[in-house]
Amino acid sequence: MAQHTPALLLMLLLCTPSANSSFQPALVLEMAKILLENYCFPENLIGMQEAIQQAINSGEILQISDRKTLAAVLTAGVQGALNDPRLTVSYEPNFVPVMPPMLPSLPIEQLIRLVRNSVKLDILENNVGYLRIDRIIGEETTAKLGSLLRDNVWDKVAHTSSLIFDLRYNTAGHLSGVPFIISYFSDPEPLIHIDTVYDRPSNTTRELWTMPSIKGASYGKKKDVIILTSKRTMGAAEAVAYTLKNLKRASIVGERTAGGSVKVQKIRIGGSDFYITVPVARSVSPITGQSWEVSGVSPTVNVVAKEAVTKAKSLLAVRRAIPKVVKSICDIIERLYAFADRVPALLQHLQSTDLFSVVSEEDLAVRLNQELQTVSEDPRLIIKYIQDNVATVEEDSELYKVPDDPELLKALVDTTFKVKILPRNTGYLRFDKFVQSSALTKMEEVMAKKVWEPLKDTNNLIIDLRYNTGGCSTSLALILSYLQDISQKHHFFTIYDRIQNTTTAYDSLPQITGPTYGSKRGVYVLTSYYTASVGEEFAYLIQSLHRGTVIGEITSGTLMQSKTFQIQWTDLAITVPFINFIDNNGECWLGGGVVPDAIVLAEEAVEHVNEIADFHQGLRSVMEGTGALLEKHYAIHEVALKVSKVLLSKWAEGLYRSVVDFESLASQLTADLQEASGDHRLHVFHCDIEPEPLHDVAKIPTAEEVGYIIDALFKIELLPGNVGYLRFDMMADIKVLKAIGPQLIKLVWSKIVNTDAVIIDMRYNTGGYSTAIPLLCTYFFDAEPLRHLYTVFDRTTTTMTEVMTLPQVGGQRYGSTKDVYILTSHMTGSAAEVFTRTMKDQNRATIIGEPTIGGSLSSGTYQIGDSVLYASIPNQVVFSAITGKVWSVSGIEPHVIAQASDALHVAQRLIAAKLMKREQEK
Repeated sequence: MAQHTPALLLMLLLCTPSANSSFQPALVLEMAKILLENYCFPENLIGMQEAIQQAINSGEILQISDRKTLAAVLTAGVQGALNDPRLTVSYEPNFVPVMPPMLPSLPIEQLIRLVRNSVKLDILENNVGYLRIDRIIGEETTAKLGSLLRDNVWDKVAHTSSLIFDLRYNTAGHLSGVPFIISYFSDPEPLIHIDTVYDRPSNTTRELWTMPSIKGASYGKKKDVIILTSKRTMGAAEAVAYTLKNLKRASIVGERTAGGSVKVQKIRIGGSDFYITVPVARSVSPITGQSWEVSGVSPTVNVVAKEAVTKAKSLLAVRRAIPKVVKSICDIIERLYAFADRVPALLQHLQSTDLFSVVSEEDLAVRLNQELQTVSEDPRLIIKYIQDNVATVEEDSELYKVPDDPELLKALVDTTFKVKILPRNTGYLRFDKFVQSSALTKMEEVMAKKVWEPLKDTNNLIIDLRYNTGGCSTSLALILSYLQDISQKHHFFTIYDRIQNTTTAYDSLPQITGPTYGSKRGVYVLTSYYTASVGEEFAYLIQSLHRGTVIGEITSGTLMQSKTFQIQWTDLAITVPFINFIDNNGECWLGGGVVPDAIVLAEEAVEHVNEIADFHQGLRSVMEGTGALLEKHYAIHEVALKVSKVLLSKWAEGLYRSVVDFESLASQLTADLQEASGDHRLHVFHCDIEPEPLHDVAKIPTAEEVGYIIDALFKIELLPGNVGYLRFDMMADIKVLKAIGPQLIKLVWSKIVNTDAVIIDMRYNTGGYSTAIPLLCTYFFDAEPLRHLYTVFDRTTTTMTEVMTLPQVGGQRYGSTKDVYILTSHMTGSAAEVFTRTMKDQNRATIIGEPTIGGSLSSGTYQIGDSVLYASIPNQVVFSAITGKVWSVSGIEPHVIAQASDALHVAQRLIAAKLMKREQEK
C-alpha cells in the first residue's frame, strides 16, 4: 500500500475537469507537505511529494476553479488513496479556530463543578453500582482532584457487588486518563501495558501502563463490570472500553462506538483558506495489535443504546446466578452420573471453567454443555436452555398389570405380539413395547403357544421394531434367550444403576417354556427413526451378539437411562445418565442411534429381507472358496490352512451376519484375511467383470522408442562432491532392459559410473517387474565371487530359486567399495522394495527415508468360486540370503528415518560428513 497510494491520489487529481488557474499546484504541494509532517501513518506516504512534483512539472494536473469543488475532489482523492475517512479537505474563508480550555489550568472550583457535572453515581437493586462518566479527565486533572474522586466515586463504587459503567454519552476526554481508570479494575501487580500512542508531529511514541498505586479502593479483577456504549461514545472512552474488553475484564453492552481518533488537527494549507483535517497520532493496543480508531469498539451484546441499562441488569442477574448454577449441576452429577469414576474430573473442570464471556442463560447452557462433552465424551450428559418447564414422563404402571384370567391373558398377548408366516416360510414377529420381565414371565406360557410355537419351523425370522418406542430393559434377556441355543450359557449385557448402586448381569435363561428358535437360522430386525429406547437396545444387542442383521433406518437415539432436572430459578435443564448399559463385549453403549447393517427406507425394509437372506445363504460357499484358493496359492501353506479355518469359524459364529452385499463382504473378508495372516497384501475385491492381469507381457520397444523411454523413465544428475544421482520410477522387465541396454549405458550409466558415491532415488518407484533385479544389483558388486542375493519360493510351481548376481554385464561396474545410498518413501513397493531390501541385506547400501509399503514380489488374482469376488493372493515368498529367514511383509525400515521430501538433503549431508571425516583422518 505504501508505495502505490500516491498514484491513486494523482489519478483522482488528473481526472477532474480542467480550468485555467495557477493556485492548485502550490495547494497540492502544501497539502502533501502537511501530510508528510503530520499524518500518523507516514509509511503510507513514501514517494508522495516526489510523485506530485513530477506530475506538476509535466503540466498534466487539471485545474479546478471552484474552491469547494476542489476541496471535495481533494478529500475524495486523499481518502481513497490512503483509505482513511478521517482525512478531509475543506474550503473555509471565515474559519476561526477555537481552542478548547486547558482543564488543568482552570480554578479548582471550576474543575470540581465540571467533574460533578460529568460523573453520576448510583447504587441499584442487588447492590449493583451504576457509574456514568461523560468525560475522561487527564492525568494532571486527576492528580488535582484525587481526593474528591476517591471520596465521592471510587470508594463508593468499591463497595458494590457489580458495576454498570455507562460511557454512552462520553464524547470527549484525554487519553492520559485511561490508565487511571483501567488501574481501578486490575491488580497493582504485574503492571499491564495497555496502549502505545505514536505522535507524528513530535515523532515520539508513548506507552500507557496501569499504575502501581491509586487513590482509593481498587475494584479489583473479580467482580462483574458491564460497560455501556453508544454510537456517540468516542475517543478516550473508546480506549477504556476496548482495553477492558480485550483484557477480559468487562463485557460491552450497547452499540458499536463512533470510531474516533487519539488526536486530530485541522491545519491550514499554506496561506490559503483551505484546511485539511489530519489524524496526527495513532493508538495500537499491545493486547490485540490493533486499534479502536475508525472501526470503533464492537459490543459483546448488541442492543440499542436506550435499552442498554435494562440488558445490563439482566446480564448481571445471569452472571450472579452462575455460581449457584454450577454448584447445582455439580451436585446432580456427583449424586447421579453413571460413570462415577469420571465425576471428580468433571467437577474440577466445571468449577475451574472461565465463564467470563457468558452473556445469557442460553449462552451459559451452550458453554457448560461444551465443557461437559469435552471432559466426559458422553453424548447423554446434556445441558440445555429451555423456555418451558421440563416435563418428566413416567412410565404408565398400568402397562405392566397382567390379568390373571386366561382369556384376558390371551387377548393381551394377541394385542402385544403380532405373528405371521410370510411367503418363503419366513416368520414375522412385531411388538411395539417391551413389557417388564415379571409381566413377561407371567405371559410366557401363553406366548409359547401364540408366538414361538408358530415360528419354530420357519426358515428365517423377521422381528419388526419399526414402531417400538421402548419399555423395560429387563425383558430383553428372555426374548434373546429364544434366539440362542439353550445348551450353553450366553452373557447378553450388564446394567449398572448409579441410583441403586447395583450391577446386574443379564444372561440367557437356563429354561424357557416355548420352543427355542436357536442360533443357526437368520434373524432380521427391522428399524425406523421411531425405534427408540429399549427397542434400540435390542437392535444394538442383535449386532453386538452377531445374532442377526439389522435392516431399515437409523434409530432415534433416545435411551430411557437418564433423568432430566431443571436448575432452580433458571431456564436451564441437565440430563444425567444414571444407568450404564454394558454389552456382551464389556463396552458401555452411549446411545446415539443404531446404524443398520442395511440402510433402507423403513417402509421398504421387509422387501429387502428376502434379498439379503438369499445373499447370506451363499456365504458359506464363499468362505470355503476363499479358503481353498489360499490353500492352493498362498505362498506359506501353514498360514493358508490357519486362515481358512478362521474364516469358517467367523462365519459359524455369525460374524458375517452384518454383511449384506458383495461390497461389504469384500471389505470384511479383506480385514479378516489380513488380521488372521498378518499379511496386508491379501486383498478381496468386487468386480462385475474379470479383472485384467496386473502385468501384461513386456513389450519390446522399437529403436525409435528407446530414446523416449530413457528420457521418460530415468533422471540423472551430478551433484556437488562428484556424487551421482539416479532416479527411476518403474522396474522394467529384463527383456526391455536388454533391448535398450547399449543406449541406457551410453545415455545414463556412463554419466554416473565414475562418481565417488551414488544416490538411487526409489521414493516414487511403486514396483513393476522383478526380472531385472539381479542385473541391477550386479552392477554394485565385483565380478568374483558371485553373490547370493535372495531365494524365491513360488507356491504355484512349488519351486525354490536362488537369485545370484550375474557373471557378466554390459558396461562398467560401479564396484563394491563406493558408497551407495537408496532413498525410500511410503510409496516404494513391490519389485522396488525387493531391490532395496537386497541391497540392505547385503550391507551394500545405506537406506534413507520412510519405511516402505511392504508390497508383494508376485501376486495372483483368482475368482472366488463363480461369484463376482476376486482374491489377490501373494504366491511367492522371499528368503534372505544372509539369515535364511522369510522376508517380513511389513516393509523396509531405513537406516536413517527421514521425511521423504527431506531424504535427498539428508543423504547429501551424510555424504559430506563422511567426506570431511576421511579428509581429517588423512
